[in-house]
Amino acid sequence: MPSSSNNFRILVLGGTTEASALCRDLEKEPFISATLSLAGVTKQPHLPTLSVRIGGFGGFDGLSTWLKTHEINAVIDATHPFAATMSQHAATACAVTQTPLLRLERSGWQETPGDTWFHAPTLTDAATLLANSPKWGTTPQRIFLTTGRKELAPFKTAPQHHYLIRSIDAPAPVSLPPHATILLDRGPFDVQNEARLMQDHGITLLVSKNSGGSATYPKLEATRLLGIPVLMIDRPAACPNIPTVESAQQAMAWLRAYQAASTRRKV
Repeated sequence: MPSSSNNFRILVLGGTTEASALCRDLEKEPFISATLSLAGVTKQPHLPTLSVRIGGFGGFDGLSTWLKTHEINAVIDATHPFAATMSQHAATACAVTQTPLLRLERSGWQETPGDTWFHAPTLTDAATLLANSPKWGTTPQRIFLTTGRKELAPFKTAPQHHYLIRSIDAPAPVSLPPHATILLDRGPFDVQNEARLMQDHGITLLVSKNSGGSATYPKLEATRLLGIPVLMIDRPAACPNIPTVESAQQAMAWLRAYQAASTRRKV
């Protein structure tokens, strides 16, 4: 619970480097009581000194109740760009409770000269391309699959390929394609090691979500260096009419402005 009834109480929906940066800034704010919420996907997350809750809320109804019970003044949704369900729940709950909501989301990666990108709207579409397209479906590929351990099952429909799968935590064996090599590692990574990894494993295609950010961007630099094509899963559509910023600094500026405005309304 908040440490003081006079504090400005916020909820940060986290799990990204931007959320971690925001929490470091919030630790320095004595008149803001912040709670960081994590989904609990990563087994040993890096935790701030702020109040932390781990696990789901029980849909937007549960989140609405939590916001009202804890008298939250504002919510910052700093979840992963592909955490579309949580972002939708946040938008709905904040609309119901009339709680101001800010989306903190890093910009996506952009294709540059020297890149060879192909696009798919979803993981399932990407797996279908790998299974059936004339370009990849007929010739076994050695694929560097960096989509996260929770979303591997669609690629079981393209069993003719060999997959190098990198994840922070080990994926469930039942979700794995039949020909898979597991690499447990946590970023950030550098381009030299990424290029060496791809060469050592004979990678012919990288599959990635367009997550953005600098921590895993070197894998794209390595594909450019080595001439390896990329199958990029595009981001889901954003929730409409939600103000959005790209950095923790911008989020803090929004918070301070809203906090100041709230204080003036109470005077």
